[in-house]
Amino acid sequence: MAKLPTVAIIGRPNTGKSTLFNRLINKRRSIESDIAGTTRDLISHRVDLDEMSYLLVDTGGIGATADKDFEDDVAEQSLLALEFADLIVFTVNAKEEITSDDRKVMDIIRKKRRRHVPVIVALTKADTPEKRDALILDFNEANIGEDFLTVSAPHLIGIGRLNELIVKHLKALNFEKQPEETGDSPPRIAIIGRPNVGKSSIVNALMSDGQREKSPVLVSPVAGTTRDSIDTEVTYHDKRYIIVDTAGLRKQASRRDDEIERFSAMRTLTAVEGADIVILVLSANEKPTQQDKRIAAMAVESGKGLMVLLNKIDMLKGEKRADGIGYITDTLHFVTKFARVIPCSAVTREGLVKLFDMVEAVQMSRVRRIPTGQLNRWFEENVKGKPLGEISKTKYLTQADEIPPTFILFVRNPRAVAASQLRYLESQLRKTFGFDGTPIRFFMKPTEKDGITEKRKIK
Repeated sequence: MAKLPTVAIIGRPNTGKSTLFNRLINKRRSIESDIAGTTRDLISHRVDLDEMSYLLVDTGGIGATADKDFEDDVAEQSLLALEFADLIVFTVNAKEEITSDDRKVMDIIRKKRRRHVPVIVALTKADTPEKRDALILDFNEANIGEDFLTVSAPHLIGIGRLNELIVKHLKALNFEKQPEETGDSPPRIAIIGRPNVGKSSIVNALMSDGQREKSPVLVSPVAGTTRDSIDTEVTYHDKRYIIVDTAGLRKQASRRDDEIERFSAMRTLTAVEGADIVILVLSANEKPTQQDKRIAAMAVESGKGLMVLLNKIDMLKGEKRADGIGYITDTLHFVTKFARVIPCSAVTREGLVKLFDMVEAVQMSRVRRIPTGQLNRWFEENVKGKPLGEISKTKYLTQADEIPPTFILFVRNPRAVAASQLRYLESQLRKTFGFDGTPIRFFMKPTEKDGITEKRKIK
C-alpha cells in the first residue's frame, strides 16, 4: 500500500488550528474553544481530495497555556507530528502581532522539520485581514514558509486555496493519489496496543506454519522491540487479510528521546486511519490504562471496526480469569457495548482459532445497509410513540451510504435530541440488526427549512 502523506497543523495555542482542521476534513471532530490548550492530544483524519489523499493531524499548541500540568506533554505531541510530517501548515492569528511564542514555533520548525518538508503559513481568523501584508513581511524576513495565505475557517475564506497548495506541495514530493479500495481488496487489520502486550506474538500465531518459518515477526520481552509497523498478508480458508503489527504507544508523559520510538507512535496513528478493523491488544495480567482507553477512543473516532483481545489469559486461572474479563469489560464500557472482548493466548493459541470468523463478522457489520422500508417498519414498532422526546416524533429514518453505519433522522429540532435518547436508539438498533464491532453514528436533519443540521456520535 502506498504511503499516505502526513500534513501537520502546527502553531501556538489558540491560533485556530482545530477549527481549521474541522473545516479541512469537513467534519466536527477536534474540540474548538477560545481557551488556549483545549486540544491536548494528536487527532488525525484521512482527507480525500480529487487529486490527493493525505492524513491530516491536528496538534495541541506549542507555548504557554493556563494549565502547566500538561503544557510540556502537549508540546511533545506537537513535536512528534512536526518531525515526521511531509507538509506543515503553520497557523498564526492574523488579528494579533507576531508573539514570542510564534517566534518560538518558527525556531522549532526550522530545527525539527526534515529539510525537504515545505511550510505553508496560514494567517487564521482573518475576518478583517488588514494586517496580512505586515505579517507576511515579518515572515519573509524570518525566512520561513513557501506560501502564505489568509484563511477564515468559519467563513470558508482561503480553504479552497489551502487545499490547492497542499496538493501542489505533495505532488512536488512525488506523492500520488491512492487508488480506491475495491470490494476484492483484503481487509486491513491494525494490531494496536501498548508495548509488550504481545502484539507481534499474536501476529505470529495467526500465520500458517510455513509462513511463520519463512518470515516470523520479531518477538522480544523488551518493550518497544517493534519499531515500525509491518504489513503481513495472511490467508485463512482461502481469504486474504492484511495484518498491520504496529509499535506500542507509550504513556503520553514519557519522553520520546529516541527518534525511532517517536516514529512508532506516529506510525500507529497512520495505521489506525488506514485500517478497516482495529484489534486492541491488552495484557490479562495488567490493568488497562488511560492510554488503552485513548487507543480505543482513537479507533471509534475514526469509525473503524473494533475488537479487544485480552492476551496472556493463560496466566489467570479460576475466579481471577472471570474477574479479569469482567474488569476489562467494565473499564472499557464505552467500546465493549459493541466490541467483543476475546480472551486469548498467543502461547497456547486459545481464543485465536475463530478470530478470522469474528473479523469477517465485524467487517460485514461495518458495511451492512438496512433497506429504508425495513428500517422505518422497525422504527414504528420499537421507537415511535415511546417517551423519547424528539426521537419519538421522528417521521422518517434512513441509512446513509457511509462507513461506519450512519443513520439520518428527520426531526423538528435537532438540538432538542438528548444523548440518552440516541443511546437508547443505538441499543435498540443493535438488538435487532446486530452491528457487532462497529460504531454507529446519527445525522439529524430538521423537518423545517430553517432548522439546524447536526451530526452526532454517541459516547
